[in-house]
Amino acid sequence: MQSQTIRLSLPSKGRLESSALDFLAAAGLRVFKPNPRQYQADIPALPELGVIFQRPGDIVVSVRQGSVDFGITGLDVIEEKRGENGDILILHDALGFGSCALTLAVPESWADVKDLASLKKFSASLPGPLRVATKFPVLTARFLNKHNIPHMLIATEGTLEIAPTIGYADVISDLVSSGQTLQDNRLRALPDGIIQPSQATLIANRKALQTQPEALEMARRLLEYIEAHLRAKENLLVIANIRGENPEAIAQEMFTQTIVGGLQGPTISPVVVRNGESNWYSATVVVRRDHLPQAITELRAIGGSGIIVSPVTYIFEEEPPRYKAMLKALAKENDA
Repeated sequence: MQSQTIRLSLPSKGRLESSALDFLAAAGLRVFKPNPRQYQADIPALPELGVIFQRPGDIVVSVRQGSVDFGITGLDVIEEKRGENGDILILHDALGFGSCALTLAVPESWADVKDLASLKKFSASLPGPLRVATKFPVLTARFLNKHNIPHMLIATEGTLEIAPTIGYADVISDLVSSGQTLQDNRLRALPDGIIQPSQATLIANRKALQTQPEALEMARRLLEYIEAHLRAKENLLVIANIRGENPEAIAQEMFTQTIVGGLQGPTISPVVVRNGESNWYSATVVVRRDHLPQAITELRAIGGSGIIVSPVTYIFEEEPPRYKAMLKALAKENDA
């Protein structure tokens, strides 16, 4: 760890930690942690990168201050704690796990409160401003101010759902995933009360990317692995034997179909048939996972047989699109 000057911070506990570790492992970036109680680790595929574990909110602060170069945490805490100076640059905001939403929820007994407009009207009948218990004061205040709802924030580190029941708050602003916890505590989310949708997000310290070539290169490598993995998750490799005059003729038949044209086109190679019969070819295409039934139908329609379907581990682009977006953002700031 002493020689690793570039560092990535990951969540230190709970489902977000296990999901982050599973995600990175699936992307080929397995985190090696010799001791479960240890707060430092390595990624063998990226030996120059050190890993530390922190609370989700502390990850944002560390990346913002520059003590850590990269972090993976929820977009909710990022937007709450990122500050106004632009030190945090979001590299990827859709890693596909940790989904939830910071949401305004009211007691079920408030039958007349159906949305923000009725909440605003109802709150005017209260003896004082609407009391909102939350762990996200910045985002909650911004949201309520935007909708011109007078309020008083009540910061808390404990369980929010009980606040309306015991009377120290009227409503809550909290993270909601399934909504079961709200229901169990006789609360309901307002349909237009979503303050901040959230999922796991990769962030970086902007200054590190601007001043440290090794950090910029690490950003490229992280994004390359992550984007190739996410792209592959959505696709499958499909191989079929097809009889035809030549590869070009088979490709033209495939191009007449909707799905089986491949990303750029099919890969077609001769098949050496045991009985010596000629004009058999193996056609390989990548198709979206949700398009597989139609792809099978289309291949059969043009004479495909012996169809094999395999998962895809990576699909690498010439350059990760989000890396290009990162360079564009950095160049724009330098021009300014």
